[in-house]
Amino acid sequence: MRHIVTVQDAVTAFESWMEPTDAELDAIDREMPVILADVDLLDAQIMTLDRVPTEFDERRIRRARRRALAARVAQLNQTAGVSLPGGAA
Repeated sequence: MRHIVTVQDAVTAFESWMEPTDAELDAIDREMPVILADVDLLDAQIMTLDRVPTEFDERRIRRARRRALAARVAQLNQTAGVSLPGGAA
């Protein structure tokens, strides 16, 4: 016979010291424009999954793809002069 145990330990295992650090939150803030641009691109692509894309849909996807690419380029340009911790190059 197998005993059923609660998942109390697994649920309460996440203590306050496991919260994201300030550096991790800053990294998320720096990546947020890229994340939002990717979400816009996915939204544009999802809208066309169940139907034939119209010319307007194709333009929307192209614009969203360009915004996502521009956000990635801007992020790379911002981080180009920043040195990474730990001596990584």
